[in-house]
Amino acid sequence: MIIKTFIFILFLTTFPLFSISATCPLNFTILTTLNTAAATIPPSSFTSTPCQFVHQALRLVQSDYLLRTDSFLPPLNSSIPCWNSFQSYINQFAPNFNIRSSCGFQTNWISQGCVNVTTRQQFESIVPKSAILNMQLNCNQSIQDNSPCALCTTSLSGLPSLGQSVGNLSECTGYPSIYAAAFANHFGPSDPGTAKCLFALDFTSGASSGNKKKVVIIVVVCVVSVLVLLLVVIGFWVYWKFNDKAIGDGKDYGANIGEAGSVSGLDSMQQSTTLIRFSIDDIKKATKNFHRDNIIGKGGYGNVYKGLLNDGSEVAFKRFKNCSAAGDTSFTHEVEVIASVRHVNLVALRGYCSATTRLEGYQRIIVCDLMKNGSLHDHLFGSGGTKLSWPVRQKIALGTARGLAYLHYGAQPAIIHRDIKANNILLDDKFEAKVADFGLAKFNPEGMTHMSTRVAGTMGYVAPEYALYGQLTERSDVFSFGVVLLELLSGRKALETNDDGQPSALTDWAWSLVRTGNALDVIEDGMPEQGSNQVLEKYVLIAVLCSHPQLYARPTMDQVVKMMETEDEVPTIPGRPIPLVAGRLDIERSASSFGGSGQLSSPTGYQSFTLEMGSEHHSSNLSRDEKSSTSRMLSLDSDQ
Repeated sequence: MIIKTFIFILFLTTFPLFSISATCPLNFTILTTLNTAAATIPPSSFTSTPCQFVHQALRLVQSDYLLRTDSFLPPLNSSIPCWNSFQSYINQFAPNFNIRSSCGFQTNWISQGCVNVTTRQQFESIVPKSAILNMQLNCNQSIQDNSPCALCTTSLSGLPSLGQSVGNLSECTGYPSIYAAAFANHFGPSDPGTAKCLFALDFTSGASSGNKKKVVIIVVVCVVSVLVLLLVVIGFWVYWKFNDKAIGDGKDYGANIGEAGSVSGLDSMQQSTTLIRFSIDDIKKATKNFHRDNIIGKGGYGNVYKGLLNDGSEVAFKRFKNCSAAGDTSFTHEVEVIASVRHVNLVALRGYCSATTRLEGYQRIIVCDLMKNGSLHDHLFGSGGTKLSWPVRQKIALGTARGLAYLHYGAQPAIIHRDIKANNILLDDKFEAKVADFGLAKFNPEGMTHMSTRVAGTMGYVAPEYALYGQLTERSDVFSFGVVLLELLSGRKALETNDDGQPSALTDWAWSLVRTGNALDVIEDGMPEQGSNQVLEKYVLIAVLCSHPQLYARPTMDQVVKMMETEDEVPTIPGRPIPLVAGRLDIERSASSFGGSGQLSSPTGYQSFTLEMGSEHHSSNLSRDEKSSTSRMLSLDSDQ
């Protein structure tokens, strides 16, 4: 009897898999929650590759388990109950599909994986802290769309090997995605975007998606037809009104001219907001008939005048030049953008003037609050002589970052400014930064990436992917912000000419100092009330990271604000061997020297990265006979 009892105990110890009391700690109901179609309809991912779906779905469930318990795998004695739970979920839409026999999975594999890593603590002891911070920085956002997803998955690809795997179900290569879904992304593994990006799981059904496409096509056709008919009616009405009403009696006919719907759009905004429609006489009185002594700014669009309203408040009048009855597009667009946003770090719109008179002709004027301390450009590069103190510079940097973060993530739809530069950062009487000049801004519906053949912006501030390929995203503004931050820290201009007469980019100069460990040399000499070296160096690293040539290496503006406001460390900066103002031959020579797709070496402490633009890729975008630098390829606004 004693021998039998001993054998039974030994059996249970050796093979806990068969313990009758074991239950499955994995939560497979999370998969049912994610399934947007009926429970009996298989997800699209299962229909196309069922075993791959099972593999990835298990990883997602393990991520939820890791989030709850800090363990990657359930106990070995829960293997059979877990397979039964998983099978119950699959049976809802595929009752004849046996997971283990159909896919060749062994029973114990569900509780076995990476030999050396079974807990969160073990994972974090192997993976460098800088890599985890980089993962958290790049993945802590909605990653459903292509660009954020690519940024997140790129940060996972460079992690060190975690060791040897047991079986082929929960192998070590899947652990970074499991960890990222649990701890790097605040939406968690139950988010459809996380499931789609990190686990390639599409829970929509093929049938429902096909029906949705048909419905969408029908709706779009109907809407387009109605809009075309409406535009035709409006066009005839505007044409009749324009020919019926004579211009020349000196009265304001702004509401009846211009492109169809452009000025009427301003009128509708006036009714729904607090915008004031100023008369041309009021503005002439406030600016002393546009006297040259009241000019406080000039640009390609026209002049900016200061003036005094009847209530005693000082305002600025942005007067567009070369206006015409058919040229209200840019004016209407800028009014529309500024009127749609309200933030302490964005210039506030008071109102506008849209008038046509015999003497002045077509007048289009925007009225904003007056910024008494001018622009950041005035203080950095003007002839005043007094340098800004570090507390003021820090305040300007943080205010500008907050304003841009609001445009990207607070405004609906999101807005890409496209012309962030020192001239367009205005300062009020308390040196609070105000982002201004929305003439080039673009509304950006969620998930959209603009591709443009006409690049707009200011040389030295334009992101490389936008300048070369017309790819426009929020991170194009991040690049420009990085350049402005470097100007603010160094007191040097974004683009200067060296002794040889060649253009020299501020971003290349700053990077050369950072990569050699001399980040503090970026800081302008003689800065009053200079901050601590630790804070100054952090701001330099943020600026260099934001102005990185690679799109996906840059943080979002939300992440920039968080780094500035908290003690969060700046993630590792990837290498960048190619100067921004390099000529085509220099770029191709640099690419070929590394094999086009090989790994680029970088100094100790900085990650290497893969060169994504080989000579073949460039040949489709640049002429073979082109000898000039990339900066001269573009027709950009050089107004500084």
